[in-house]
Amino acid sequence: MPTPLTAVTPSDPAAARRTRAAAIGVAVTFGLNGVAVASWFARVPAARDALGLGAGALGLVLLAMSAGATVAMLTAGEVTHRLGARRSVGVSTAGVAAGLATAGVGVGVWPSVAATAVGLFVLGYGSGVCNVAMNVEAAAVERLLGRTVMPRFHAVWSLGTVAAAGLAAPAAWLDVPVTAHLAGVAVVVLGGTLVAARSYRRVGDRVGARGGSGVLAAWREPRTLLIGLLVLVLAFTEGTANDWVAVAFVDGYSVGPAAGAAVFGVFVATMTLGRVVGTVALDRWGRAPVLVCTMSLAIAGVVVAVFGGSPVVAVAGVALWGLGTSLGFPVGMSAAADEKGRAAARVSVVAVIGYTAFLAGPPVVGLLGDHVGVLRALLVVPLLLVPALALVPVLRTPPRV
Repeated sequence: MPTPLTAVTPSDPAAARRTRAAAIGVAVTFGLNGVAVASWFARVPAARDALGLGAGALGLVLLAMSAGATVAMLTAGEVTHRLGARRSVGVSTAGVAAGLATAGVGVGVWPSVAATAVGLFVLGYGSGVCNVAMNVEAAAVERLLGRTVMPRFHAVWSLGTVAAAGLAAPAAWLDVPVTAHLAGVAVVVLGGTLVAARSYRRVGDRVGARGGSGVLAAWREPRTLLIGLLVLVLAFTEGTANDWVAVAFVDGYSVGPAAGAAVFGVFVATMTLGRVVGTVALDRWGRAPVLVCTMSLAIAGVVVAVFGGSPVVAVAGVALWGLGTSLGFPVGMSAAADEKGRAAARVSVVAVIGYTAFLAGPPVVGLLGDHVGVLRALLVVPLLLVPALALVPVLRTPPRV
């Protein structure tokens, strides 16, 4: 039986309004972060062509973003503990904007693999810190509301990626310069996030004055580590689609870059749908049964995408892949934040482990793609998902003592 969240929303109407405002602010933050990240992912085929990269070399360039995110995860728990979620989100999003602009310059104005890699590293670092901070705030809001809402925050992130893909496809078709596209996104994301973060709860803005973050202790907790391992596989499942699904369709099914961006849009659209409706299933049946079902959908979806034989059938597989991927990362974050006093530390540890997938994923798929083609290289995803099903029970809410 699922363990329901305990509502702690105060009866004070003013406090309730503040909680709702914080929820809206968190949702906007998730959405704009999704816009930022997906704007880059959707223009990867254009960046590859502009820089003249093969699959293996492209994988190494994409590794820079994953490396930045992984480095961020090592410090994000402490940063969030010291600055609080609100300030951490503001500072890290400034890094996201700077990274996007730099990567755009490296692709277009001054074509340079090194400059692009530097921009992606900064983008990854800023997005990584923001990811932990906004998830910590989201977990606190979820506890105050007393119902499962974390997947819906992540659904808004996915809506941001849908919006970004929707803009990127016509931008690619109209040959809008990557530099101008990413610079415009950077301005919108930074300004919108700074406004949204003003509605965050002020509690915990200076929590660093009351002791250590507890990150080192969290690294010794078996449940936290197992959640992290499961999130690693689920993040690899999601990240592989983000990095490679557009390229896989361009190379494997001979579609154009605009069609490749549209296929990426199908993935994020179905992932968004899964996150919107998945909260009902989670509250009714619990984390473990729902995750077994969604992971099974992802396994089937990747197989259909690779062996579909035609773009139409393969896109149906991508749609299943998106649905199957939808709940993994947000449920992992909720599970890590079950105990509010240790949420920042545990979310940070789980994120570090999970982001290892984003570090290893691009070069693994890219190097495999050099030998068997990018489309067939996607089969590494179900090979990891099948054994990961054994880890799902660790997501159950622990009994309160």
